[in-house]
Amino acid sequence: MKEALNSSAPHVAMFRKLQTLFPGVLSAVTVALAAKFLSEHYGAPVMLMALLIGMSFAFLSDAGTHTVSGIEFASKQLLRFGVALLGLGITVQQIASAGLGVLLITLSGVGLTIAVGILLSRVLGGSARFGLLAGGAVAICGASAALAISSVLPKDDPDLERNTVFTVIAVTALSTLAMILYPILSGFLGLSDEMTGVFFGATIHDVAQVVGAGYSVSDLAGSTATFVKLLRVATLVPVVIILSLVFSGASAQTEKKSLPIPFFVLGFAALVLIGSADVIPETAVAFLLDLSRWCLVTAIAALGMKTSLRKLGDVGARAIIVICLSTVILAVFVLSAIHLFLI
Repeated sequence: MKEALNSSAPHVAMFRKLQTLFPGVLSAVTVALAAKFLSEHYGAPVMLMALLIGMSFAFLSDAGTHTVSGIEFASKQLLRFGVALLGLGITVQQIASAGLGVLLITLSGVGLTIAVGILLSRVLGGSARFGLLAGGAVAICGASAALAISSVLPKDDPDLERNTVFTVIAVTALSTLAMILYPILSGFLGLSDEMTGVFFGATIHDVAQVVGAGYSVSDLAGSTATFVKLLRVATLVPVVIILSLVFSGASAQTEKKSLPIPFFVLGFAALVLIGSADVIPETAVAFLLDLSRWCLVTAIAALGMKTSLRKLGDVGARAIIVICLSTVILAVFVLSAIHLFLI
């Protein structure tokens, strides 16, 4: 009898854990569904909508509510799972087929923008960590990069979640603005469709806006922009690994010693290799990438629920300046490099 009870104990514990998480996760998923509806019917950026709607339900994350555990789970574990699945959207063959000039422009732009973000933040009296978060979001893939980088920064920073939410809002807004303005700019500069795609893919923050801007010009611009954007997304792996190693010492003082490289980053890299081997059916890849998007939107909704508007207002003007200047510097760098090396 005792053996039967002992064997069922893990299942009971698992069931109770799911019971605890369910209300909060369901709340975050509901907000994500509302954000998706607004995005599909009114053209609003889904990530921004998820954040803003989530922030209006901040009371759900108050201590003592039944939704706290689930919201915490959605903002961290679902986030990491969603980032890992993004690896299926990139293949080694795609990276290898890029021209040397495009590859160098993309990688240089990422490195320069991260460095500029840190430098600007320090010059303006902010922290290097915020500069790293903002610069990484602008340099790589907007909201997804901000969330991934935030997840490996030391948790002893009380402003980390507030800065992450602010960065997500700022880069999403700027990415939407770039989607509108950059096609006008590329036409004014007389860029070819291919060079236009390189410009969009190497500068616009979020994948959805890159696709929207590219295909608003032509199919060639759209496919080129998407490909170059995926090259930028691929840099998320080495960047997060490096940051994990750099900050592992700081985290070790407050947390149990663990693997310095997060499992979700290893999962991302593994899925890049699996996707490159072409062993997963295309329908399954499409489903998993869609699942990744839902996980990220749900995670951002949960992050919004953990953020108050009052605290967000404390970020200050310097943060806006850092993100805006980083965006402008990246655009100027890429346009200059295109004219010097590709035209």
